[in-house]
Amino acid sequence: MSISLLCIILIPLAAAGLALIHQGLGRSRSAAHAMLATLCSLGITAIVFVLIGSAWAGFPGGLAHSFQLAGKHFDWLGAEPFFAAGPLYAANSGLLHGPYAALVLALQIFAVGLASLVPISAGSDRWRLASICSASALFAAIIFPLFAHWVWGSGWLAQLTTLFGLPSFTDIGGAAVIQVMGGLTALSVAWVLGPRQGKYADDVAAAIPGHNIVLVLFGCILALIGWIGLDAAASILFYGANMLQLVVVVINATLSASAGGLAAVLITQLRYRKPDASLSANGWIAGLVAGSAGCGLLSPLATVFIGLVAGTLATFLVEILELHLLIDDPGGAISVHLGAGLWGLLAFGLFDPTAGPRAALLLAQLIGIATLLGVMFPLIHVSHRLLSRLVPFRVDADGDWQGMDIRELGAGAYPEFVVHADEFIPR
Repeated sequence: MSISLLCIILIPLAAAGLALIHQGLGRSRSAAHAMLATLCSLGITAIVFVLIGSAWAGFPGGLAHSFQLAGKHFDWLGAEPFFAAGPLYAANSGLLHGPYAALVLALQIFAVGLASLVPISAGSDRWRLASICSASALFAAIIFPLFAHWVWGSGWLAQLTTLFGLPSFTDIGGAAVIQVMGGLTALSVAWVLGPRQGKYADDVAAAIPGHNIVLVLFGCILALIGWIGLDAAASILFYGANMLQLVVVVINATLSASAGGLAAVLITQLRYRKPDASLSANGWIAGLVAGSAGCGLLSPLATVFIGLVAGTLATFLVEILELHLLIDDPGGAISVHLGAGLWGLLAFGLFDPTAGPRAALLLAQLIGIATLLGVMFPLIHVSHRLLSRLVPFRVDADGDWQGMDIRELGAGAYPEFVVHADEFIPR
């Protein structure tokens, strides 16, 4: 249990890494806003999840709501007491209920926080702080706990063996629960917000480069440390990993990130004659994301291949989304977390050496992917559409041009420097 706690303590470094990447790939005039939004989102999701969401998410072996369908028993939602009274305290005793439930709660606090940070990147330079906070609260209270229970709380996706005779849907380090859920949320936010002013003129994308690539690359190193903690803690708590498997988790996380980053470096070198630092950073994170699905269960060779494909996929998806689908995602969050996350889940079905028939394993992973795309994304997008009517998502036109720092915070992140270097872009 002490090892689990030490791993959980490392997870905030992943949040710090993502925050630096998101603000560095956005405009300088919105840098402080992006960092404050990160802190607010982490704070709100922690409080709301502990008070409300943890009851719905539950934990393996905890209480749950269920129903009967065609003679099958479907566990669909946790039924723990609100205010974390179930995981933390025994009823009416004031004593700790058990270290396992408390550790699961601690891990999930950071998991929901990480997932809530992903859409901040897609909404960079135009997503209002009030609506970020509102969306984060909704995500932590209802949306994240629902899917987390299905996968990590002994819900129906974790019971496919009992229900249908298939292997259980597997997501060891949160490629689905955290990364794809965050990526789907980012896609919804980008659709609701629309592109930044000046991004598209006559359906042609204008280049709006990130303002601080040094911080972006430093964020990649921090993210690696936090990802190792996340993958290791989830492997122990949800899949019973032993010490040898934890060593493999560390090795595989490093290999997947390295392969993803180097793939992006090579591809951009071949295509543009020089490596692109921002796309290389995206490749690094994409490798981490894809590798999270299998963690310590896959071989190093399979992990390197998964990372190479993830880095390649993210590099091309950024271009497809921006140039062809006209989706403005300043930090590449949709490509990195959604695209690479889905690939990682599928790749686990292709390379897991411990399971039975390959077709059954792939089918189980595809059921989880179909649930994400066919159930969770509509729920997320409809919720955002309704929420945006109550708390408008997008800043007004003047705020879009002035920058989020001045409009929402009243001061810029870099007051001693000129930050409007992109004024040549048509309004």
